[in-house]
Amino acid sequence: MSGVVGNEDLRRAAGHALLVTAVAACYFAAGRLGLMRQLVVDGAVVTPVWPPTGVAVACLLLFGMRASPGIALGALLVVMSITSIQPTVIGTLVGNTAAPVCAYYLLCRVGFRTDLARLRDGFALVFLGALTAMLVSATAGAGLLVLTGKLASDSFWLVWATWYAGDAMGVLIVAPVLLVLWRARRLPHTPRWKEAVGLALVAGGLIPFATRSDVSLLFLVYPLVIWAALRFQLAGGMLCAALASVMATLAATDQVGPFARMSRIEVMIKLQAFNGAIALTALLLSAVITEQLHTRRSVEQACRELVEVLEHLTAGESLQGRSPVDVGDQGSREERDQSHSG
Repeated sequence: MSGVVGNEDLRRAAGHALLVTAVAACYFAAGRLGLMRQLVVDGAVVTPVWPPTGVAVACLLLFGMRASPGIALGALLVVMSITSIQPTVIGTLVGNTAAPVCAYYLLCRVGFRTDLARLRDGFALVFLGALTAMLVSATAGAGLLVLTGKLASDSFWLVWATWYAGDAMGVLIVAPVLLVLWRARRLPHTPRWKEAVGLALVAGGLIPFATRSDVSLLFLVYPLVIWAALRFQLAGGMLCAALASVMATLAATDQVGPFARMSRIEVMIKLQAFNGAIALTALLLSAVITEQLHTRRSVEQACRELVEVLEHLTAGESLQGRSPVDVGDQGSREERDQSHSG
């Protein structure tokens, strides 16, 4: 018996180690991807969208607090890849780990569901997971830069706002996409595959053109995102929004298209406004449509069950309404018919 218990503990420990390693690897890959596009704001290097925050929140929602060591390890690996370990770095690691954990606990307190099938789940992810929890990482990161003298105190709020917006955009854009991909193996295949292919082709051509055109055509992306959300709910809406955010970030860091001839601060403001608006449109509209579809299916199921109950009640009343004499007459008639046929 002790051998069985020992093997079970060994398998559990190996599974936990594998989970931590996988989360750390995903966090590190997302961090290196985010560092490929940077903006310098008052001497501080920031990223317009920080994907690791979305990875961390999604992993915590899917696997629970078991994923938190992987988040801390991944954050440490990202920092070690760009600088040496210093006291300010330790504080940043604590903030980058504590913010997703805070988001996880806030979302759990309100009964968040990872399928994002309710409007309340969309609002919870926006206002609790992104806008509230990411205050922790932004305050810890920018505050430590000021305390250590690496950032002037009068530049605190600008760097803080930029840091905060990047972390919040990571949650709004990356976390829903990862939750959709995790559920993709259990989702039924859509019968509208031709429409899906057409949408993908249009998005692949229109979004790069709108984000790099010298004429400001970013507004053309919104009808596309609305189409994707209405027809394919969260999967279509968030994937389309993620593509738009990536292409807009590339154009902003290259300062081309709608972001040409702007200062770094103007680029950051315009980019974050676009990313936030497109993510909110896709997320909340998808949640509304999905909730309405679920409500419609529930009503249809209730109507079918009510029809079945009424049919049983009608059949029972018809039998009860017949007198014993009628039943006996019918039985004698059936006997006579059988004797004549014999």
